Amino acid sequence: MDQNVTTTPVTQVTATMDAFRKELTRRRVEAGLSKKALARRMSFDPSYVSHIESGRHRPTEDFARRADDVLGSGGRLWLLWREYDRSRHEAATGPAAPTSATAADPHSDLVVEREEASMRFDGRNYVMTIRRHLHNVGSKPVTLYWIKISSDDDSESALDWDTIDLQATCDGEPMDWRVAQDQPTVKQVWLQFRNGDYEFPLYPGERTWIEYSYTVAEGTWGHWFQRAIRLPTRYLSVRLRFPAHLEPRVWGTETSMTADGAPLAANPRVSHSSEGEVEWLWEVPQPQLNARYRLLWQFQTRAEPEPRSGRAVDRPDRTEPTDRSDHGGRSAVRRSALNRRRPAVVQ
Repeated sequence: MDQNVTTTPVTQVTATMDAFRKELTRRRVEAGLSKKALARRMSFDPSYVSHIESGRHRPTEDFARRADDVLGSGGRLWLLWREYDRSRHEAATGPAAPTSATAADPHSDLVVEREEASMRFDGRNYVMTIRRHLHNVGSKPVTLYWIKISSDDDSESALDWDTIDLQATCDGEPMDWRVAQDQPTVKQVWLQFRNGDYEFPLYPGERTWIEYSYTVAEGTWGHWFQRAIRLPTRYLSVRLRFPAHLEPRVWGTETSMTADGAPLAANPRVSHSSEGEVEWLWEVPQPQLNARYRLLWQFQTRAEPEPRSGRAVDRPDRTEPTDRSDHGGRSAVRRSALNRRRPAVVQ
């Protein structure tokens, strides 16, 4: 007797997990890596990789992100893991209720094929411009893109929208934006793939360039600029420009799953312009997911402020600020402290 066959939540979990582990095995073999070699690159125990490929253990989000990054799957492994995770939750609790646009994760199926970050200091303000080439590897249109601008809690003044003057475009088309969080030291924004009544979602399989820029005063920003890799990213570049008469020094560190505050793997390239500026350009092919790359600087021609009391004051050295933003922050480290820890200074 014929009967209709339906896919139950349990069998859907098995199917999505099988899809993930088979893709993992295929890409590992194509990369010419043994399970042990892959585990070493991902900083996992070799037995765990074996258990995932055999289906004995469930893959975690951290495992999926690292595998996607190490094997260069362009977001495919991460997408398969999300399908597995979604089916697992539905099997336990039933289909998820629809979420609002602000609660949804618009980045879940995005891959950054190229990011070009630049920062220019004119002597009073820092002007940031971020360009990203996005690829929607998911199955749904992307209509929002989240960004964050922040300073340290003890910055000299609060961030304000008039100074920030946020501008955003998608392939040259202006993008509307709305505020997600508005605090003195933190501004979070949803960039919208629309302007006025015209909408231009990023559909599955499509690619596009988005660009946004903003301005932060020197006393609010500080002397470090950081990029945090929160999406699978194929290429990153950071360009810093300063007035040459300030005699800037620039150095950097990177923090990843396996290293904490190590010097940059490669020195930035330095060049001088006819406009009296000096530029540092730093490039990273295939940056690691969840890594943080930080460039710091010091102006040698700027005098230290005099103590208010007119007497010598011993001020304790400040540690580097915590990671609050992938765009930057403020560092109040004195020059004496900077000079003591500048083994990676680039002249």
